[in-house]
Amino acid sequence: MSTTQSERLRELLEPLVTSQGLDLEEIAVDSVGRKRVLRVVVDSETGADLDAIADVSRALSAKLDESDAMGEGEYTLEVGTPGAERLLTQPRHYVRATGRLVKFQLAEGGELVARIVAVDDEGLDLEVPGVKGRRPTARRVALADVARARVQVEFNRKDSTDGTDSTGSTDSRTEKDMKEEEEA
Repeated sequence: MSTTQSERLRELLEPLVTSQGLDLEEIAVDSVGRKRVLRVVVDSETGADLDAIADVSRALSAKLDESDAMGEGEYTLEVGTPGAERLLTQPRHYVRATGRLVKFQLAEGGELVARIVAVDDEGLDLEVPGVKGRRPTARRVALADVARARVQVEFNRKDSTDGTDSTGSTDSRTEKDMKEEEEA
């Protein structure tokens, strides 16, 4: 039987979150002054939209109200998603991050920034970006060799296969820039 409040909350809330088609990623109870805050982080294979977050938040609130898991004192329930720069801790996190740029801390020491191309039970197929005009290189890393991994936020990402950005454009100029050039 669980002994910590977080473990008891996980046992109580995880089946409810799962029934909503989501994964329970994290539970944390923090004290903020005299108030307590229960933070619940959820996600799914396709991501959790605002409607799903609202639905699970209402369900969790009702479940917590009918139990004594949070005790008698007041608390605030916050339900959200892992965020853009999420820490990857489970194999399913790596699958969800396929195509994303990730910063890896390797167990043997050292750091690697690469894009996840594919994930299987043993490890990750990565594409290490080329530097100074060089082509990207492929690399295989075993999951056991990863000490820590965090998704990186990318602005103006270029597609590695055809040089286009996320809009399909190879031109970084704005419409305004192009119009001004036409008028000149």
